[in-house]
Amino acid sequence: MEGRSVTTTEKPAGLDDTMDGLGLVAGAANIIMQLSWPGVGYGVFESRVESGRLFDHPFKRTRTTLGYLAVAARGTDEERKLFREAVNRSHRQVRSTADSPVKYNAFDPELQLWVASCIYRGFEDVHRALYGPIPDEYIDYFYRNGAKFGTTLQVKPDMWPADRDAFEEYWAEGLKKVHIDDRIREHLLSITQLEFVPGPAALLFGRINLFFTAGFLPPLFRDQMRLAWSPRDQRRFDWILRTIGKVNKHVPVPVREAPYRLLLADMRWRIRTGRPLV
Repeated sequence: MEGRSVTTTEKPAGLDDTMDGLGLVAGAANIIMQLSWPGVGYGVFESRVESGRLFDHPFKRTRTTLGYLAVAARGTDEERKLFREAVNRSHRQVRSTADSPVKYNAFDPELQLWVASCIYRGFEDVHRALYGPIPDEYIDYFYRNGAKFGTTLQVKPDMWPADRDAFEEYWAEGLKKVHIDDRIREHLLSITQLEFVPGPAALLFGRINLFFTAGFLPPLFRDQMRLAWSPRDQRRFDWILRTIGKVNKHVPVPVREAPYRLLLADMRWRIRTGRPLV
């Protein structure tokens, strides 16, 4: 697989590139995809950065993770630089020990490339589930901009696969490294069932979140998580997402993008007031 320097293409006329807040319903599925590489999974599971652990600080960790997506997709070059520096300070502590089952280092660009690829793939999958196939004339714009999910951190521009076909080759090779063991699976199921959220959220919404998570997962990841999924489940999932997509097209863009706009505004406020970004 060869890479190249990735630059943002001009937005094609007529393209709806709204950063839909609805995509957050696929958040747990994307986390599973990212952590399916053992080096990423154990890097998160064993992290010694107490302030960044989801089950210890659920709202802070969620804000940081979603803030990264907002900054990568909609921030300026300077904002991405500041966010990278803040994340780097935390990542310095994320590395394997002699007791770790696998070796990992949060600065490993190969691991970060996989994470970025999962994020891009997730945005693409959500768009298709809601609105149908992405026209060929738009896919290159989406794809080139997807590189920002990696280059905001340690991924060099020339590491991003050269085009959509090269990405598919990279993705196919990446799937060969997917392995979710019992320890990481239990951790991911707890996330999927919202057990990290205080109060009754897990009881009220855990089951439905598990359904959407299973629906957004490609079959390999669903099998690794040992999640049951029937043709009836797939039909129900497709119908729900298509119906939501038809309605959502008529919702004003500021409302559709509200979660990410609020996160970007929060990040800019933190920069102005000297508060921590992560």
